[in-house]
Amino acid sequence: MAEYNNKRDKTNNLETYREKMMTSPAAAIFNAKTIAIVGATEKSHWPRNIFGNLQKSGYAGKVFPVNPKRDEIFGVPCFPDLASLPELADLALMIIPAPAIENALRQGAANGLKAAVVYASGFGDGGREESIKRGAEFRTALDKIGIPICGPNCMGLAGIREKIYCYPHTHVSDMEPGPVALITQSGGTLSYFTRAGQERGLRFSYAISSGNELSLDLADYMNFVIDDPETKQLCLFIEGIRKPDEFMKAAGRALKADKPIIAIKTGRSEKSREAAQSHSGAIAGDYAAYEAVCERYGIINCETLEEMIEMTLAFQQERLPTGPSIAFMTTSGGTVDLLHDYCDQENAVIADLAPQTVEAIRPYVPADCHIRNPIDTGAPVGVSGKSAPAEICKAFAADPGVDMVAWCNNMPGSARSAGPQDEVKELIASTGKPIISFARMPHQIPDGGLDFQGATNMPFLQGTRAGVRAMNALWYFGERAGRETATAPAPSGTQSNCSGEALEAALAAKGLPVPKTARATNSSDAGEAATKVGFPAAIKIISPEASHKTEVGGVALNISDETAAIAAAESMAKKLHAIDSKASIDGFLAQEMVSGVELLVGARDDDQYGPMLIVGAGGVMVELIKDVALRLLPASEDDIRNMLSELRVSSMLDGFRGIGPADTDALIAGIKGLSEFFLDHRTWLADIEINPLMVRPKGKGVCAVDIRTVER
Repeated sequence: MAEYNNKRDKTNNLETYREKMMTSPAAAIFNAKTIAIVGATEKSHWPRNIFGNLQKSGYAGKVFPVNPKRDEIFGVPCFPDLASLPELADLALMIIPAPAIENALRQGAANGLKAAVVYASGFGDGGREESIKRGAEFRTALDKIGIPICGPNCMGLAGIREKIYCYPHTHVSDMEPGPVALITQSGGTLSYFTRAGQERGLRFSYAISSGNELSLDLADYMNFVIDDPETKQLCLFIEGIRKPDEFMKAAGRALKADKPIIAIKTGRSEKSREAAQSHSGAIAGDYAAYEAVCERYGIINCETLEEMIEMTLAFQQERLPTGPSIAFMTTSGGTVDLLHDYCDQENAVIADLAPQTVEAIRPYVPADCHIRNPIDTGAPVGVSGKSAPAEICKAFAADPGVDMVAWCNNMPGSARSAGPQDEVKELIASTGKPIISFARMPHQIPDGGLDFQGATNMPFLQGTRAGVRAMNALWYFGERAGRETATAPAPSGTQSNCSGEALEAALAAKGLPVPKTARATNSSDAGEAATKVGFPAAIKIISPEASHKTEVGGVALNISDETAAIAAAESMAKKLHAIDSKASIDGFLAQEMVSGVELLVGARDDDQYGPMLIVGAGGVMVELIKDVALRLLPASEDDIRNMLSELRVSSMLDGFRGIGPADTDALIAGIKGLSEFFLDHRTWLADIEINPLMVRPKGKGVCAVDIRTVER
């Protein structure tokens, strides 16, 4: 059983962690022994609340208010600037207008300042010319100032164990330390998520709002908390990833250290991407490419902030499954029906119960109960004072075919006796497998409920579908945890540009042969070319202005004779010149007609994340159907097989309505060959696409019917 807390104890050394944390650029903030609040005033609740939070939390260091107009504030001496402090400030909280910040930071750095938090906006955000100019100048200035900053345009942060609460909401100052680090590019989300999380039993090590990230960025904070032995999970709210390579390296480190990343990212819609660009200066990037990054690095990508809390709770038990199979304990037939629906939607695996498990459960259910999974026990039967639900869950956990157990049960309150708590403790202690509880729907937390959850180490999730998705997420991460992630090799630069027949020959050597083909230099020769390949034939136009041939009428199928071939070629030329009178026509292709399952297979360089493999349903309906899977390159045969399993069109590969199975082995080999070809030729090739790639019947191979390339 992969209990990652135990694994971490074997592989990580506490002193090594501390050494790494000390060298992290973010460490200067959380190691601060003196803090200066620049812009301290009683008229604004931000500096007032931050000063109060530091006092209330019991921060052991010294806090110096800075304001040139006051000698005393908050009941303590106030100083005119950072150069006038009685001691050097380790950390400056810059709560002053944007135009004044650069000079204040320069003065601070000259007087020993080690780090700063810049709260003001107007550094590249908002789209105003003045802001964009200031942001560019400030980024350059920071290189010379030479200290790490959080922000600008952030709401601050909190180091819970260090009792550094540099956030303006008062409720943030009384958090109990725990294993969850929250890093959010949305300042307000920090407040809401930490409050909601605490109310559900989450405990935080760090809570950081990163803002515009002109200095420290998402990857810097990730690396800092990954090196923290007390942090065991990362929660991320992402608007944009400014340094994708560094982000992926950090995500790889988290995966290798068995520390799950549970994230939500904006940017699914065009409007969301525009909003992120407007208020944080982030580049959201292509969402499908981001999801491919999540797949490679085991990032659990959430749909909502509420779901992120459920996922984090499930991982807080610190148990990972060794397989995907789930057993569900309920007392409701309706819940059983919902579970079947949700498991089908989420591709969750419902475990088959072993005969000995069925027999072990039988004494605890009514005689007419149909013992299956999910089980509806009705009114369970206690035996010898033992709790029937807990004993049923024990039987589930003892089944070698069950990897996780989910118990449909509301969180108990203080009215419950110590008996149920002891029963749940015994259940959890009886196995190393994940065991969670989920309520049918959200409900208020009862008095004493969080104590029960903490004492038993059983996460209580809210919502039936949330329970299914959380269990799936445990396996999703468990399958990948500890993995060394593959990265694409740098282009060698030794491969020369190849096109036309040379390209076709190179792809054929990779398992992607083209149909029997003949070329015609003009429309008059199209009939002769078609005769060479045989009828029926396909005629295609060759033109730089017709990379997507079907969109300009550049393909004709099922041509039956020479006359029809010539007429088709002439018609194509007229259509293309009607669209673009200056379009050049290099000739025509005649190809044999090929039948099979139509797929799209391609590879491209994503602007943010690097080389990607794309596989999906092909043909003229590709953009309408949008049945596509993406992976980062390089991709293994298992990666490709998993991609195919995600496609709706995969049922056609298995055989559909009397049609036999397609040659999946040849397909996988061909896709792998295309990905290798792309990686080898990235010095000149930006994008390659085969659509359609015809997958012929089993044993007959594949055929690359139409190949499109985009050169750099």
